[in-house]
Amino acid sequence: MIPGFTPSRIACGDVTLSVHRAGEGAPLILLHGYPQNHHCWEKVAPTFARHFDVIVPDLRGYGDSDAPPDDISHRTYSKRQMAADIVALMDALGIDRAHVLGHDRGGRVAYRLALDHPDRLLRLGIIEIVPTGDFWNAWTAELAMKAYHWTFLAQPAPLPERMIGADAAAYIDWTLSQWTLGKSLSIFGAQALASYRAQATDPAHLHAMCADYRAGATFDRAVDQSDKAAGRTIASPLHFLWAETGFPAQTGDPASLWRGWAPNLTHNSCVSGHFAMEENPEAVLAAFLPHFQSVNH
Repeated sequence: MIPGFTPSRIACGDVTLSVHRAGEGAPLILLHGYPQNHHCWEKVAPTFARHFDVIVPDLRGYGDSDAPPDDISHRTYSKRQMAADIVALMDALGIDRAHVLGHDRGGRVAYRLALDHPDRLLRLGIIEIVPTGDFWNAWTAELAMKAYHWTFLAQPAPLPERMIGADAAAYIDWTLSQWTLGKSLSIFGAQALASYRAQATDPAHLHAMCADYRAGATFDRAVDQSDKAAGRTIASPLHFLWAETGFPAQTGDPASLWRGWAPNLTHNSCVSGHFAMEENPEAVLAAFLPHFQSVNH
């Protein structure tokens, strides 16, 4: 649990999501990434809750949320479906419009929500990603080595599940440490680490996390390409934060990739590895508190 937050389980269509909530004010939904869950927000969520009604779900397939089996088209774990889950969550909570901040896979859910459900969004925040289709198009040998998990996890089941499952906790520890600036697990809280390891040792959730990346390589990429060809853009104000040594930085000019999708874009970088909320929470708060507090919805 995040200190001060109340947990619940909420039916959202065909899945039930685990949700943590605290605070008052305009709704702010925080969406985590891989291989994490709601715990990744524990250093910044209490401060956000001083200003907003903060809602922190575990995405389908992660944490304590349901993890249904994947389907042949990989739509089950597509970002379109995950965004629909969040809209269903908003409906269940009686929320018409909300700010949304997403990191990693949660960032992909967040911008898909902005494109598919623009009337439900106030302001959008993205941490440490560029759009899925653009990221695939940016691959070089160097980026392929750094982001090898994109192709590894997307391999047909059950290959990655079996390989990771042989020592899931060690795989999670390796992944987390290697994506930090200091190549260390020291930035992660003990409960958070235990939670990340536990979800990877559960076969259903491990399968779901791989399915997330299978969707990214197929369904999600195709939807992005279709939207880009149609000239669709994100209407909401978007602030983009990326780490100086993270994945988006490897594309050369990550802000320019977002500019093609979001005419109302602001952006900045910070000193961090991939996990900015845990590695540099002050930078995350400095970037997004003013963005979401703006009266210009």
